[in-house]
Amino acid sequence: MAVSPALLLFMDRNLLARKHNARFDRQRDLGWKLFGKVPLRENAQKDSKRIQKEHEDKAGSPSRPPSPKQNVRKNLDFEPLSTTALILEDRPANLPAKPAEEAQKHRQQYEEMVVQAKKRELKEAQRRKKQLEERCRVEESIGNAVLTWNNEILPNWDTMWCSRKVRDLWWQGIPPSVRGKVWSLAIGNELNITHELFDICLARAKERWRSLSTGGSEVESEDAGFSAADREASLELIKLDISRTFPNLCIFQQVQGMSFIAAVLILNLDTADAFIAFSNLLNKPCQMAFFRVDHSLMLTYFAAFEVFFEENLPKLFAHFKKNNLTPDIYLIDWIFTLYSRSLPLDLACRVWDVFCRDGEEFLFRTALGILKLFEDILARMDFIHSAQFLTRLPEDLPAEEVFAAIAAIQMQSRNKKWAQVLAALQKDSREMEKGSPSLRH
Repeated sequence: MAVSPALLLFMDRNLLARKHNARFDRQRDLGWKLFGKVPLRENAQKDSKRIQKEHEDKAGSPSRPPSPKQNVRKNLDFEPLSTTALILEDRPANLPAKPAEEAQKHRQQYEEMVVQAKKRELKEAQRRKKQLEERCRVEESIGNAVLTWNNEILPNWDTMWCSRKVRDLWWQGIPPSVRGKVWSLAIGNELNITHELFDICLARAKERWRSLSTGGSEVESEDAGFSAADREASLELIKLDISRTFPNLCIFQQVQGMSFIAAVLILNLDTADAFIAFSNLLNKPCQMAFFRVDHSLMLTYFAAFEVFFEENLPKLFAHFKKNNLTPDIYLIDWIFTLYSRSLPLDLACRVWDVFCRDGEEFLFRTALGILKLFEDILARMDFIHSAQFLTRLPEDLPAEEVFAAIAAIQMQSRNKKWAQVLAALQKDSREMEKGSPSLRH
């Protein structure tokens, strides 16, 4: 990766600063001091009389022994290292000694503090031990899952992917080392995009980018037509754009522009497979509706979502209705980016895991799970605060709590599943466009 000019300037500036400080340090290292403000110089040995004379010249009069008041002040200027030291510190010599009762009281306080400190240390040690054990357990579980995926599931994908065992493993989260392969298989390739086609598209994208950079006349004529080349040109920038979407990763150079979905894919798959998965994801009905901004179909998805919202969370549903908080306010961003901007990256990848398994239904089930997780908080909020909260979720969402809330959501209403409810609403929408709406129930 090329180093950016800003980074070079930063490094160069720090290098010059280090050279300057080194020269300055060599000048200062000619001598060392204990109390003085001016560093000693080389071969500047001074006898005691000369030092005393200089001190008297600065003070304006010969040095005298400190007065009793100065001794008192010196005794009062002690700085105990801690509260414990303060308790055990004897009183200054100019004050009466502590009474025996007070000394005993302080000793008891000190012992109580030591006991409390030991309890805190023990509790912290137990917490760290528990964290370490949990980390080891998770790592062991991931290691076992990797072996299962690599040795049993992936070689027999066609027959095992829909089994109960695999579905349970899927829900627990796919290990990062096999996640890309599983996503590719689960998403499929209905568009039949090959790696050779990707190479062709990439070559066209590079050529298009060069044309845009030079600003040739061909660019103006092409801009008047279909803009597919513009979308192809952006593929070359996907890797660079990741840094803007996930700045915490600090592994890519920061540039303008980003696609959150492409970022998640490129982090888990190689470039060609990420392109293939990206293209096929955008070809799914739900993503196509949102990316094309098909208002009629988007409203149908929102209506289906509200059916299950009212079924699972009736009180919160009524509260949202009362405050006119409609699903589009928070759902558009969640669905459009597949939660890759709204949730922490690790949690978003776990959502993607099950989304690849269950399809678009899980996107809306996840939304209901989030609402359920924060139901009590949202029920006390007005329109503005609810909208702000849902469009900027907490950054430290615990994955297990989120998935526990999602698991409690039932995607069935009046014995109809998500696909059936959505199909009925789509039929109603078509009938309404014809002027004769059918009965919904």
